[in-house]
Amino acid sequence: MRSFLLRTAFTGVAIWIAALLVPGVELADAELSDQVVTILLVALIFGVVNALLGPVVKLLALPVVLLTLGLFSLVINALLLWVTSWLAGQLGLAFSVEGFWAALLGALVVSLVTVGLGAALKD
Repeated sequence: MRSFLLRTAFTGVAIWIAALLVPGVELADAELSDQVVTILLVALIFGVVNALLGPVVKLLALPVVLLTLGLFSLVINALLLWVTSWLAGQLGLAFSVEGFWAALLGALVVSLVTVGLGAALKD
């Protein structure tokens, strides 16, 4: 349970940083408490999307991932972030990703921040 909460917190921080750095990855301007709730809910959605769709898409795209020496995994992560944005919109959350390039850069930022936080706070 602790690991799940820690990963969700890391993902939330990574999504927040992506929203600050990447044009097109947007969190609506609201009170801080509303933004924190939105970020945590989006992080949960992103975790569920990665858990359910990630393995299927990665398995189907395995030949392309091997052919590109793993770089296509970033495109897959961008598509999963885009799906997360769509689901957040359907649920009325103030999070959006506008376009593929914003999703690609956002996925890169989310990946780097999550890996960095995981490495920095490793037990």
